[in-house]
Amino acid sequence: MPEIIKTLPQDIIAFILNPPDYGWLVGIKVAFIIFSLFLIGLIIFTLYKTSWLKYIFLQDAAEIVTYRPFGVKKIEKDWRKIIARLNMASEPEQKLAVIEADNIMNETLKRMGFAGNSLSERLTKLTAATLPNIEDLQAAHKVRDKIVHDPNYNLSLEETKNVLGIFEKALRDLDAF
Repeated sequence: MPEIIKTLPQDIIAFILNPPDYGWLVGIKVAFIIFSLFLIGLIIFTLYKTSWLKYIFLQDAAEIVTYRPFGVKKIEKDWRKIIARLNMASEPEQKLAVIEADNIMNETLKRMGFAGNSLSERLTKLTAATLPNIEDLQAAHKVRDKIVHDPNYNLSLEETKNVLGIFEKALRDLDAF
C-alpha cells in the first residue's frame, strides 16, 4: 500500500502528459474545446452588449484624450437646454429648468461617489471645503422641493436666475463643466 501512495503523483502526472490512446478521450477533449470556445464567445458578447467594458476602458481613454472628465459634454448639453428654458420666460419652463438643474447636480454628486439616496442626503454629507457654496446649494434645493411639492408656488424670473446661478457655480466648483 505505501508503494502505491508513493507512485500515485507520478502516475497522475504521467496519465495527464501521456494519456492512453482511448478514442472516447479524444471525443471528450473535442467536446470540452467546443464548450470552452462557446463560453469565450459568450463572455465577449456579454462584454460587448453591456456598458462594463465602456466604463472600465473607454471612459478612461476619453478622459485622457480630451483632458476633461467623462460626461462633461452631456452635462454641458443639458445645461444649454436649461438656459434655453430660462429664455422662454414662461413660469412652467422656469420651474422645469430648476428641477432639471437639481437633477444634474444630483447625478453629478452620485457619479462622484457621494453617498445618499437623494440630493438632500448627499448635500448633508458635503462640507464647505468640498463645495464652497453648500448653504446656497441647500437653499436652491429647497426651492426645487417647493416647486415639486406645491403646484401653486410662484417662481419669479429673478429667483430662477439666482437658483440656476447657484447650481452653475456648484457644478463649476465640482469641475462638472
